[in-house]
Amino acid sequence: MKRYLLFGFSIFSYLFSIATLSLLILWVYPWGFLPHYIDIGIDSSVWYAVMFDVGLLLLFGLQHSLMARDFFKEKILAKFPHSFKTSLYGVASAICLFLLIYFWHPIDILIWDFNEGFFFWFLTAVYLFGWFFAFISTFLIDHFELFGLHQGYRVFKSIPEPESCFQTKFFYKYVRHPVQLGTLIGLWATPSMSYGHLLMSVGFTVYAVIGLYLEEKSLVKTFGNEYRDYQKKVPFLIPFTKPHS
Repeated sequence: MKRYLLFGFSIFSYLFSIATLSLLILWVYPWGFLPHYIDIGIDSSVWYAVMFDVGLLLLFGLQHSLMARDFFKEKILAKFPHSFKTSLYGVASAICLFLLIYFWHPIDILIWDFNEGFFFWFLTAVYLFGWFFAFISTFLIDHFELFGLHQGYRVFKSIPEPESCFQTKFFYKYVRHPVQLGTLIGLWATPSMSYGHLLMSVGFTVYAVIGLYLEEKSLVKTFGNEYRDYQKKVPFLIPFTKPHS
């Protein structure tokens, strides 16, 4: 029964995560058919909106950073199976992201707004490219492993966990974190940039840089000199720039 529950939880975590991420992708772009997006929501004063939205960003960032750290997984969740830890992280992340989207307070003062013409289509194309780039990148490192589905399946089939394997396929030969790069491109590229959208984009960028810095410390701990050599050869987040660790 336990393995059925763990596998079922991993399926739920995967579907919930994908649904919430899909909602985010739609929410950050001013699609005309959507009744609710980043610039339409709860009305409030500018300063209240800033403070409330920063709180939502901090909740999202802290949950991601704390639950991803080794001390949380190895001490607080030490008695739980690996598949449960991964699925729980996915569910908690999806909940925090959903809360951010649902309770976001718009600051709809516009910095730029292109309703048609070259810049509208150019920024829309970059937005679509960014999310597609991030999506493809998840499959280069095993999409279903990243979202915890493979871990649940291995428990269901009584397959032992494989040893960690360091890979540098395709995009990973040019940038160490293409999933996060694509996500940031998708967040920043919009034909209608408000102060609320800017706050969201800046907040996610700061979180990404801090989170990736901490993640790389864990990767060095896991892969040692193999990852240190990778850091020296491949740029951190911007392709074709000088690599740094």
